[in-house]
Amino acid sequence: MKFIKPMLLALMFTWMPQAFGELAIIVNKSNADNLDADYLQMIFLGKAKGYPSAGKAVPLDLPEDHPIRETFLKNVARKSKAQYTAYWAKLMFTGKGVPPKVVDDENAMLELVSKNPSIIGYVDASKVTGDVRVVAKF
Repeated sequence: MKFIKPMLLALMFTWMPQAFGELAIIVNKSNADNLDADYLQMIFLGKAKGYPSAGKAVPLDLPEDHPIRETFLKNVARKSKAQYTAYWAKLMFTGKGVPPKVVDDENAMLELVSKNPSIIGYVDASKVTGDVRVVAKF
């Protein structure tokens, strides 16, 4: 009986959702632009099509069920999941925009950003490699 309670506690902690740390907005290492929160929001909502120093900005997104995406929606897009979905549905319906391409996971995000100077994305800050540059953390 003494061992049941510790085992149950251990199982509870194992089944708890994984906590994520800081969100890092990443760009290609060759991109020297400094981007503030408002400009980042404009890029990810399709209101800004390029970087301040000229050059196309191509935002990427993670799947809807990815835990770090919730942090992105709250801090960068500044919308709830439902608001974000409705926002892009309206733009697509009116022909005024296409949502960011969704990649499979953070590894795919890192790889695409490292290979293309136009792409901007986000990952958990703990996953950042030297192949990309962090422009903001949330």
